[in-house]
Amino acid sequence: MKTLIKNAVCVLPEGAQKTNVLIDGGVIASVGAPDSTQADAVVDAEGLHLLPGAIDDQVHFREPGLTHKEDLHTGSLGCAKGGITTFLEMPNTIPNAINRERIAEKLALGAAKSVVNYGFYIGATPDNVEELAAAEGVPGIKIFIGSSTGDLLVDGQEALERIFAETTLPICAHCEDETTVRANAAKINGGHEYADHSKIRDHAAAIYATKRATNLSRKYKHRFHVLHVSAAGELPYIADHAGVVTAEVCPHHLFFNTDDYARLGSLVQMNPAVKTAEDNAAMWKALLDGTIQVVATDHAPHTLEEKQQPYPKSPSGLPAVENVMALMLNQVHLGLCTIDQVVHWMCDAPARVWDIVNKGRIVEGYDADLVLVDLNKKAMIRDSEQVTKCGWSPWHGVELTGWPVRTWVLGQEVFRDGQIDASIRGQAAQYDHARGGYWATA
Repeated sequence: MKTLIKNAVCVLPEGAQKTNVLIDGGVIASVGAPDSTQADAVVDAEGLHLLPGAIDDQVHFREPGLTHKEDLHTGSLGCAKGGITTFLEMPNTIPNAINRERIAEKLALGAAKSVVNYGFYIGATPDNVEELAAAEGVPGIKIFIGSSTGDLLVDGQEALERIFAETTLPICAHCEDETTVRANAAKINGGHEYADHSKIRDHAAAIYATKRATNLSRKYKHRFHVLHVSAAGELPYIADHAGVVTAEVCPHHLFFNTDDYARLGSLVQMNPAVKTAEDNAAMWKALLDGTIQVVATDHAPHTLEEKQQPYPKSPSGLPAVENVMALMLNQVHLGLCTIDQVVHWMCDAPARVWDIVNKGRIVEGYDADLVLVDLNKKAMIRDSEQVTKCGWSPWHGVELTGWPVRTWVLGQEVFRDGQIDASIRGQAAQYDHARGGYWATA
């Protein structure tokens, strides 16, 4: 099937320009197609912007093991609504995805259930370096340098050294020092208020773990991606990257801080914990100056009943996939960044960091993963309208200007004006880890 998208302002690698895009099957066949081009479907996108589909490189869709919170189908529905056409999921499911057999099982689940494209990290343990070295068809290795489920905590120096020295896939990590976290918790008897979470998972825990991991990256010249940066003190270790370190920030560390516990309680309880307003400002500055390259969600849903438990029983995590693009487009509306920057942070940069083939740009021959957005559309985030399984958002009641209105996955229209075609199925992302990652020639 051929689809001609006419009159959109297309955000291309060389900049935004009004032009036509032809989709043929699952591929972008032409950028700049004539108005007279024959197609099975013609979309007049006058007044709208056409973007590459976003790539969310950090989600927790809870399958298998915790599917009462989310699953690959419901999580992918949220992606489609939110303009995310590819997600990369973390390995702390039950059972943990720590070997090739578990990765194969998750890929099969993705093929059966996901309406967008998908990929799955393999998780590091203190003793699975052979599996990590042999893994294929994954974006990279995930290390939890801080508490997690099952056997995924890796904070021993010898184990970390082996992973960086004996594997070749890109590595990413949750950087919070477990010793610091436990010591902080002991000082306040485990904490009793939601705000205690940021005292336990404090600046020092994040900074020390990021320093430790980036030092290993430089020592072994091993590509490393710092997940969900939250503290300004982490930035010097990320900026001094010697060509091997990239980093990302999540919407909760851009938009929420410790002042929000009084209003939202456990709804903003996250790992890493939210920090201060000054840290928010530092994260924005780092995005704008290129110290941080990627915006990702760390979508980690729990039921409201679970979140409403008293601290410290309340779990950490919040949902974000269906609202993150609108949150960022609203920043464009406010004049705080440009649409080209949003596309870089959410589409192009994650594709390059993880060596994802033929995604993240509107270029002839690339996959037709595309999103039409209306930069003038005003709408309010409402819990009752969330499609992800947990059914709530910490941004409930917030009005934003700028929303995705249509989404294509491999040339198939999966979302249009609030309606999702749940019959669409995405494909496993493909990787070319030999091409040089973020620093490859554009």
